Amino acid sequence: MADVRAQLVSRVRGLLSEALGATRSRLAAADADLTAGRDRLARVRRAAAAVPERVGAARDGRLAEIDARHAARIAELTRRAAAAAGREAPGAASAGWDGWRPTPAGRAETPGAVRIGTVRVPGGEPVPALVPLLDAGHAQLAGGDRDGLAAVVPALLLRSVGRAEPGGVRLFGYDPEHLGGGLAGFAPLGTAGLLTFVGPGGLGRLLDDLVEQIRRINETVLAGEYPSLRALAAATGRRPEPWRVAVLLGGDELSRHERGQLDRVVRTGAACGVHLVVRGVALPDDPTVTRIVVEPDDARIAGLPVVLDPPPPAALVTETCREVASRVNAGPPPAPFTDLLPAEYWQEDSAHGLTAPIGEGRHGRPVLLSLGDYPPHALIGGPSGTGKTNLIFAWIGALAARYSPAELEFYLLDFKEGVSFARFAQGRRDPSWLPHMRLVGINVNTDREFGLALLRFLAEELRRRADAAKKHEVTKLAELRAVDPTGHWPRIVAVVDEFQALLAGRDVVAREAADLLEDLARRGRSQGIHLVLASQDVRGIEALWGRPALVAQFTLRIALPKALRILAERNDAAQSLPRHHAVVNAESGLVEGNEVARIPSASDWETWSELQHRLWRMRPQDAAPARLFDGDAVPRLTEAPDYRALTAPEQGVPRTPVALLGEIIDVQARSAALRLPRAPGRNLAVLGTRIDEACAVLDAAARSLAGQHRPGTARFSIACLDPDADPAARALYEDLADNAAWYDEETVPELMAEVGDGLGAPGAPSSPHYLLLYAVDAAAGQLAGKAGRRTGLEQLRRILHDGPERRTHVLAWWRGVGRMRADLGGAGARLDQIGAWVALDVQGAELSGALYPGTGGPDWYPRPWRGLYFDRAVHRTGQVIIPYGPSR
Repeated sequence: MADVRAQLVSRVRGLLSEALGATRSRLAAADADLTAGRDRLARVRRAAAAVPERVGAARDGRLAEIDARHAARIAELTRRAAAAAGREAPGAASAGWDGWRPTPAGRAETPGAVRIGTVRVPGGEPVPALVPLLDAGHAQLAGGDRDGLAAVVPALLLRSVGRAEPGGVRLFGYDPEHLGGGLAGFAPLGTAGLLTFVGPGGLGRLLDDLVEQIRRINETVLAGEYPSLRALAAATGRRPEPWRVAVLLGGDELSRHERGQLDRVVRTGAACGVHLVVRGVALPDDPTVTRIVVEPDDARIAGLPVVLDPPPPAALVTETCREVASRVNAGPPPAPFTDLLPAEYWQEDSAHGLTAPIGEGRHGRPVLLSLGDYPPHALIGGPSGTGKTNLIFAWIGALAARYSPAELEFYLLDFKEGVSFARFAQGRRDPSWLPHMRLVGINVNTDREFGLALLRFLAEELRRRADAAKKHEVTKLAELRAVDPTGHWPRIVAVVDEFQALLAGRDVVAREAADLLEDLARRGRSQGIHLVLASQDVRGIEALWGRPALVAQFTLRIALPKALRILAERNDAAQSLPRHHAVVNAESGLVEGNEVARIPSASDWETWSELQHRLWRMRPQDAAPARLFDGDAVPRLTEAPDYRALTAPEQGVPRTPVALLGEIIDVQARSAALRLPRAPGRNLAVLGTRIDEACAVLDAAARSLAGQHRPGTARFSIACLDPDADPAARALYEDLADNAAWYDEETVPELMAEVGDGLGAPGAPSSPHYLLLYAVDAAAGQLAGKAGRRTGLEQLRRILHDGPERRTHVLAWWRGVGRMRADLGGAGARLDQIGAWVALDVQGAELSGALYPGTGGPDWYPRPWRGLYFDRAVHRTGQVIIPYGPSR
């Protein structure tokens, strides 16, 4: 029992121990859990305490980021706004007054808005405060700050004037309170007609005039094609009308009529370039009206606060207006030459006429010049310096770009001194030429014969075309071209500048030239030959008045500034023309035919060369350069086409030797040729004291003859009896080499005896013999003595008389007509043995008698490096020639 009790006690004790141990374990775990819980609680409390600080920091960081982005956005927007304002009002329209200067807009660019202040944006750069004005709207000024309002008006006007082309803005001032004092700084514009002051009581007339201008622009300029002048300028690159800005500074209450006109200007003016800047006059509500309110310490544009700019310095306003006025008074610059050129070249057909623009008209539309059946011919006039040469260049360029060389040919003659027209032909500086140009004559003021030669050439071409028209039974060029498409029938335009020189005097040249001009003017229209006569002197026009039938054909009249007698008697439109303009009139100068054209600059080297080079590259493969005749240039024998064509026969002698003496003053650049057949009188006398010219004639004759003979088949005997002529004669002798023999004063009698006696020998000489006698009259003393059985002079006369039939020809220079007569037998001697002569500095009266048919001698007035050539076997009258220059 006791054991059981003991076991039970032991067991109980064990269980109690186990329970105590388990309890202690659970207590320890509970303590551990408690400690962990307390730790977690502490951590949670610490974390909870840190949350507000972190959240606050994140919030503050986010707010700072938002502020930075906002500031950057404001800065970007203000920068963009400032850039947009700069584009809308560039240059002078928004520049500050320090260093301000006018910056005119381009032809198609609209000045638009102008700045009067700035808009201050916190955190951003100042943005220009703009007022839409030119081609945009009107400005209404109001408020109690009179000084601030007075600063806005000159800023608006000066920036508008400075942004437009000089003369592009016209101001109209109405200031009844201060009688124009509010616009005093702009007064210099009045000298150029750009500022008009309207006195008290004149507001109604001013508004009426503005309304009339709007009506005219809508009807005649816009004409339903464009909604506004701004759209027209953008589409065409031209602005045909100035901006008109009426500045109304106060006044009495408007009448009903004035209020109605003012409302019309507000509604319709902006599209037509008519604008209002108004202070003290109420404008109606309209989208085009910008309201500017200026109070002390506060200014607003359409409700937006702005900081006004200071007024422009008074000296800057006055200086700018003076500069603009001076440029306007000097005349507008010429229009671009490219305005006259088509998009595609050589696309027009000239069968029915020629049409091309010459410049820009008053409303921006091109002014066209036409030549055809009507008007057939043109007359151009204008004093020196008014642009006559430039106009001719512009017209030729516009035509040449439209019509190919197969459709149009030019012949150009300039009687004034200068080489402006030489660029149409091939030159040393520029190898190109205008493919349409067939003839260019320059410096021909002393060579009226060349003008006559051109008219003869045109008359012959007219006859050729008329014959072709008769053959094909048609009457006009267009009909001829239709029935003969393979023929070459371009229209011909002959331009004669300073044409009055051709008609000057009462001599044969003037009479024949006038007759040819009248015939060409009357009949040329039907065959496509058109005359353009130009003159800078009123005498050029007066030269035509004696021939009313001739003047009547020139129905197209072009008058440059201050031109007289070009237009009809009561038509004085040319007297008020600005520079670079012309009155174009296709109604014989009557007032109703007037059109004013702004002529582009076409004659400067770079402008013209660009067009000419392009046309030259387009030229046909068989195109040849134009014939250039320069009255101041001396031609060369080696460059003469007739000399280059000379050839020596393979055997024997040439059929008929030809001596070339000089260049004929004609269109084809032919040589004056003296044929030397075996016939009486085929000798040449050169008459005059000009040594260089006389030597040149003999030199050319000898060299051209030598080129027709094989070496050794002709003999040249050269006798020089004037020391001053010795260099030229020696050069010829050396070049002829073995074919020539040299003689001087001592040996020339031997030459006369040898040749004279040889002519009496039986048979004929087997080879030609040419005697070139330089200053033969200087040997009169030596030839007066015996040379065999006869004197030297007798032998010379015998050679002249009998030599040509035996292939012996004398080409001799006498230094005077009287000396030649004395050598050949005296005053009463017959001179039949001198079949041809070239007179240099010899008066026409000295050539009368046996040398020239008729009485009184030829109409010949000596001039340097010119000669009068007469061959009694060929000529009815003398022929003016230019001796060829020295060969060395």
